[in-house]
Amino acid sequence: MSSTALAGSCLCGSVKFEVTPPFAAFRYCHCSRCQKASGSAHAANIFVPKAQFTWRAGEDLIRKFDLPTAQRFAVWFCSQCGSRVPHQPKGREDMLIPAGLLDNAPADMPRPENSIFWGSRAKWYVLPGDMPCMNEYT
Repeated sequence: MSSTALAGSCLCGSVKFEVTPPFAAFRYCHCSRCQKASGSAHAANIFVPKAQFTWRAGEDLIRKFDLPTAQRFAVWFCSQCGSRVPHQPKGREDMLIPAGLLDNAPADMPRPENSIFWGSRAKWYVLPGDMPCMNEYT
């Protein structure tokens, strides 16, 4: 993958950022907190050193929720549309970027390396290869 900066944004486009590869990590997290925060079976999180991340717009629109009972868990989101946005986890030197925020992922973008907290995965989760895949809503 090239080291050209990748653009990202929230759902409404008010919060914009750039991230420059290479990624430090890319993984799916199946913990119960990520399920709640994403409303899905897992979060798809990219991690990059903070020096490889730049806010481009809307940083003043970001709101933060630090889960009081957690050592690191937080959710940063756009106050306009509610989309999760990148953040620096407590106690870490890197930025967590929700992978779905990238605007135009290149064809050679790395794939997730692993799934963490697999034992906490949603009881209803089915691996994509174990079900039919459709290109459109049916």
